[in-house]
Amino acid sequence: ILTYFNMKFYTHVHYVSGYMHMQLACYTGPTIGGLLNATFGNATEMIISIYALKNGMIRVVQQSLLGSILSNMLLVLGCAFFAGGLAHPNRDQVFNKASAVVNSGLLLMAVLGLMFPAVLHFTHSEAHYGKSEVSLSRFSSCIMLVAYASYLFFQLKSQRSLYSPIGEEEESTEDEEDEKEIAQGEAISWLFVLTIWISILSGYLVDAIQGASESLNMPLAFISVILLPIVGNAAEHASAIMFAMKNKLDITLGVAIGSSTQISMFVIPFCVVIGWMMGEEMDLNFQLFETATLFITVLVVAFMLQEGTSNYFKGFMLILCYLIVAASFFVHVDPKSSMYF
Repeated sequence: ILTYFNMKFYTHVHYVSGYMHMQLACYTGPTIGGLLNATFGNATEMIISIYALKNGMIRVVQQSLLGSILSNMLLVLGCAFFAGGLAHPNRDQVFNKASAVVNSGLLLMAVLGLMFPAVLHFTHSEAHYGKSEVSLSRFSSCIMLVAYASYLFFQLKSQRSLYSPIGEEEESTEDEEDEKEIAQGEAISWLFVLTIWISILSGYLVDAIQGASESLNMPLAFISVILLPIVGNAAEHASAIMFAMKNKLDITLGVAIGSSTQISMFVIPFCVVIGWMMGEEMDLNFQLFETATLFITVLVVAFMLQEGTSNYFKGFMLILCYLIVAASFFVHVDPKSSMYF
């Protein structure tokens, strides 16, 4: 019961956070607005991951971060495309194709970083069993952090024109002032407060995972990969849908795909490095089933984004794909989960 009310309150706080994200985006524009949305949303993920790492719950960290990526790419983006398509039924919505392609490339690079440690482990081809996998993960994590830093420079400084919004300038400029209901500094202050509050609530949710799994008779993997990220991504979910309905697809992609890119290329490698400092052997071996799921998901989403347009049918297809992924984790048994409780 306590877990239920915690999740309910957690969701309401995320909804307020989503509103603050939308207000902040009115001042910053689509590129920086989407990046700030993703960063404030993922700040919670980082805090939770560090908290779980300190308690030796490495598998929970891996599964919750993977779940956030899957949720953002399939459920959040799917619902946003679906809602935006219903709000604008007579035409396809347009977004910056070049930006989407760059993000797809980064996500594929993240899959590359996760795939080799998993394959190395399951083919028993490590030069030093149990050590080569961790060493490779730490080296790859450093490379991924450099790649993400380069991406930020590319996005914000070097090629800013590449990220110019497509299609919505004419219809959004007139309404921009009307949408500003609070000051920029006030929105930022509220986001800091809400992020701290969400982090505190998230700590209780992490502690309740084991008990919830036993009482609900659900696999730990399903709760960690599916249920927790749905609650944790409530802010991104609300923001992405609101922006899509206002025909601001570039911000929607910045929230959903940008968040997935940030988790895969920054948060996960950062957790590996932090675990290294803590003496915890956090690695990029997310196991074969999870890595394969991520790989297929990235391919599906990249295919959906290649035209630079969206509609309600594409959104519906992404939602259905997420249901298949959720069902797969419901019947998936992860023998490593019990090692961290």
